[in-house]
Amino acid sequence: MLYLHDVWVNWFEGEENGYNVCHFHEWRKDDSVELLDQVPLLKVDSVLFHYIENDLQELPSSLLEDIFQKSYIRKNHERIQLDYCFVVTDGQGILAVDTIGYNIPIRKSRLIPRQEQLVYDMVENHDYEKYSFSPTSKSQKDYHILSPSPEIMNGLTRKERQLKQLLFMALDQLRSTCNVAEIRYWYTEWNPIHYREIQSMSFEEVWSQLLEETRDGWSEKHQTFCEHLVKGQPFFEKLWELEQHPKVN
Repeated sequence: MLYLHDVWVNWFEGEENGYNVCHFHEWRKDDSVELLDQVPLLKVDSVLFHYIENDLQELPSSLLEDIFQKSYIRKNHERIQLDYCFVVTDGQGILAVDTIGYNIPIRKSRLIPRQEQLVYDMVENHDYEKYSFSPTSKSQKDYHILSPSPEIMNGLTRKERQLKQLLFMALDQLRSTCNVAEIRYWYTEWNPIHYREIQSMSFEEVWSQLLEETRDGWSEKHQTFCEHLVKGQPFFEKLWELEQHPKVN
């Protein structure tokens, strides 16, 4: 088995979509970066790699057996053994995973560029590990407003992705009210030139149109609309403020 040593990781917990596991250039000063003293390295096929990267489903039991208690993290000069922690690659993407004792990839991290290159060099002439697994029907992911598809997030920065997800959370809450006057107000805020038509549209018509027009990209218009939409809602406002002044590297 291949092993990496002195691996810096920045864990993103409970992320089912790989686009939220930030690459090194998007790490922030207030992220919790840790040092893995030793971690097994697995080369797997792309199907399994994407399953691990973009879901929170059960990992193959044979994979878990192979890497059981072979990782160590260094904390305060102590070397602490981890049950199920590993780095996985398909030769294109790379991901560090820690299940924190479970059988699903709870915590995920990218690696720093120097260590990514080391991984590519190490696995270049190495065979793929064969792990049989039966993805459940849930692995055929249904993307939705609270779990947007990668296409919707492509090309956005970490801040833009976070704000876009905040916007979608606020829109989802707006939908749950079923208040036609309120949703007409917000669609008018987004697209004022259609004010007259909006007044005769049903709740579902307005909702569908608003979602369709805000789903792609990120702009100053999106940012302003999101700021207005979350105002007066303490939880959403807190998330908004956290993204306004991130401590970047």
